[in-house]
Amino acid sequence: MKTPVYARKEGQNAKGGLNAKGRAAAKADGMNLKPPVKTGDNPRRASFLARMGGNPGPEYKDGEPTRLLLSLRAWGASSKADAKAKAKRISERNKAK
Repeated sequence: MKTPVYARKEGQNAKGGLNAKGRAAAKADGMNLKPPVKTGDNPRRASFLARMGGNPGPEYKDGEPTRLLLSLRAWGASSKADAKAKAKRISERNKAK
């Protein structure tokens, strides 16, 4: 059995996350994935940054950024610590609205 497109290199964006082909394949499997929100106070962005900023695992492996760090960068964070801090600030601003 072949792995799904979103789990293979052809469905992944080299800069992090999935490309359109990967998201389309995931949708065919019942997932509802949307492109990254790079800026702004979108609650979806805050949720992603908080969740991924708390993920275990290294940011670099063999001197190269991991898929985790690449995904965080695609969402506008430079590290896991930065992701947690940005998520907190975005959530606070959204509560104040």
